[in-house]
Amino acid sequence: MQNISKYTTSRHLFLPRQLLNSSIYRNIKDEKILSDKILKFWSKPSNSRLLNNYSYQTIFHIQQKYPSLCSLFLMNNKLNNRIFERSFSTSSSARNNDDKSKSSSEKGPKDPDQDQRQNANDQRAAVIKLFLLTAFIYGLFVYPLRRLGGSDTGETVTPFISWNEFVHQMLAKGEVQEIIVKPEMDWVTVVLYEGAVVKGNKTKMRVYHMIVADATKLEEKLREAEHSLGVKEGHGVPIVYDRGTGMFEIGFMIAAVGYLLFMMIKNKGTSKFLPKDLFGSMTRAKYTLVDPLTGGSRGVKFSDVAGLKEAKIEVMEVVDYLKRPEHYKTLGAKVPKGALLLGPPGCGKTMLAKAVATEANVPFLSMNGSEFIEMIGGLGAARVRNLFAECRKRSPSILYIDEIDAIGKKRSGSGSSSDATSSRGTSESEQTLNQLLVEMDGMASKDGVIVIASTNRAEVLDKALLRPGRFDRHILIDLPTLQERKEIFERHLKSIILDKKPENYSPRLAQLTPGFSGADIANICNEAALHAARFVKKSVDSNDLSYAIDRVLCGPEKKDHGVSPTEKKIVAYHEAGHALVAWLLEETDALLKVTIKPRTRGALGFAQYTPTERKNYSKELLIETMCTALGGRAAENIIFKRCTTGAQSDLDRVTKIAYALVRQFGMSKEVGLLSFTEEETSLSQKKPFSKKLKNIMDAEVRQIVGAAYRRTEKILNDNLDKLEMIAEALLKQETLTYEEVEAMIGPPPFGQKKKVDFIDIDVPVAVSVETTSDPSSSSSSNS
Repeated sequence: MQNISKYTTSRHLFLPRQLLNSSIYRNIKDEKILSDKILKFWSKPSNSRLLNNYSYQTIFHIQQKYPSLCSLFLMNNKLNNRIFERSFSTSSSARNNDDKSKSSSEKGPKDPDQDQRQNANDQRAAVIKLFLLTAFIYGLFVYPLRRLGGSDTGETVTPFISWNEFVHQMLAKGEVQEIIVKPEMDWVTVVLYEGAVVKGNKTKMRVYHMIVADATKLEEKLREAEHSLGVKEGHGVPIVYDRGTGMFEIGFMIAAVGYLLFMMIKNKGTSKFLPKDLFGSMTRAKYTLVDPLTGGSRGVKFSDVAGLKEAKIEVMEVVDYLKRPEHYKTLGAKVPKGALLLGPPGCGKTMLAKAVATEANVPFLSMNGSEFIEMIGGLGAARVRNLFAECRKRSPSILYIDEIDAIGKKRSGSGSSSDATSSRGTSESEQTLNQLLVEMDGMASKDGVIVIASTNRAEVLDKALLRPGRFDRHILIDLPTLQERKEIFERHLKSIILDKKPENYSPRLAQLTPGFSGADIANICNEAALHAARFVKKSVDSNDLSYAIDRVLCGPEKKDHGVSPTEKKIVAYHEAGHALVAWLLEETDALLKVTIKPRTRGALGFAQYTPTERKNYSKELLIETMCTALGGRAAENIIFKRCTTGAQSDLDRVTKIAYALVRQFGMSKEVGLLSFTEEETSLSQKKPFSKKLKNIMDAEVRQIVGAAYRRTEKILNDNLDKLEMIAEALLKQETLTYEEVEAMIGPPPFGQKKKVDFIDIDVPVAVSVETTSDPSSSSSSNS
């Protein structure tokens, strides 16, 4: 160290190779600490001798580069204190002094022997995993291929031959020594005699492979070939069936299962390869829990469910049974086991269940019916058992199963099926249903759990599931009535910024939407808000609501019509025919508006009527409805002396009404008072009537439709001037309302029809107007 001082002008020295080659992560707060460590390192005589091997120029170059290198390491915060402790400390006492300066929370250095043992265990585990992976790949891919390609004679390259080559080139020449059949793979190995001649040449190969369609019938086919070649019975080629011992496969499976069990036991069920409690997690029901003890749920309440008065009363009674069971037991009443919510889609079944979950004040468990069904047999029944076990732990509780038709379908009468796959699927579904039946009302069933289920396909449910004792209450949640639609509109309109109060719009909107479900009404309100936002409005007005109704009923209006003037004229007379016939008949509904604006759903125009809620329909009303639908086709024939395809949807509707008159409603004199449902008369079912009666029905339908068309033509011919007035007005302004038609052709001949009070919601506006049609609203379209 005596020569160092004259070459160095600072306390920085070059870093040792050990420092540069290590991964260092410890932060160094001060450069002085680094310099002190390095000086301690060079104070050792053994380390100072290293500099004697370097020239003056080398040491000077290192001296120049060293300060920047130190600064770089200090700046990057990547120096490790452990490296300094091992490399720069002069003795163990110095290292101990440094350890004392550390915080008491820091841990001391790990035991080297422990690290070595850990590394050895990791290496051993890696070797075992590699061996098992190799064995798995070999058993899954390599071994089967070698089994297919290998042979007992030790040949490595084995060609394939066809059946014809085998028979004509080998069997007919008497060159076949034996045949080895592997029936599980339809694989045949042909062994020839030594020095066999094939195709005129002496072959070096004695083994050939052949694939057959059915190895079990090979022997029969071979004997027939030998008989045709003149081989006597008993002198044929011997056949050996190689079914294999399967020892390798069995050993491989035992080793794999043993390794998995060993890993699970070693890690106490927390193996890296398998999740904890693998099979238990598969059979565990994945339910959603709403527990009032854990904070409850601030979700939907009964007050948030508009309409459904009768349904809410029945469901609230079920909830009250759990809150006050002693009130009913004192009178000898039994708590119902279940309640089934029935009704069309979108009517509020699931929302009502959410309200029950919020206000029941008991644990509420919900699960979808499809979550019980799995490809693995028995899992559905296991999940049903687990779900009811969880409910009983939290008794009293409510269990809600949404779309129960997924597991509650009718069981087949016979336990067999032609399709094996279908039979297995049916068996799994029936096992799940059987377990559900037992849990709801079986030998081991207990009180304290009420099951609420919902479905819109009650007709497919098993009768055993619907009987009292399981689902005691069948609660029908039907399409909302006029008053209920008004309440639903007011509920949804409260969340929208309107230019007027919701009460100003709800009566009108409720009358325009008969047959709409709660989901349809929510869609209308949302479409109105989206339309207002599209035009950057500050509030939703009547034009937006009119747009939303038209959009839901008929689809959005086409911006680019793409309709020629000739075609537009045909559409105008077509829609004018619908409107005029409905105006002049007695039983039909009042005209709401007629338009020839094309829609994206394929309608080139439509006539919309003020719908009337009816439960019973007279024969006269149905006949006049058919006349209204035929008004477009009749107007085309009268004005243009030809017809177009625009009346296709009208004719389809007329045909359905006519067949319903004859087949279902018993309104035909020729057929009489007979009624057949749509399922009985469908194409896939055997008809419950004779072919003669079927022909009578078809003839009666043609007669009814023909009479309705002739009546429609007579009405239009008698009022041809009115037809032309309406059509010309449509060509000018594209949309006509009730008042405009009345001012043009006068009031209806049978008195004012029942119409909705106008609140400027149907006044034509500059923006595009689109409506949604109710399934029960009577609107005809030209498509």
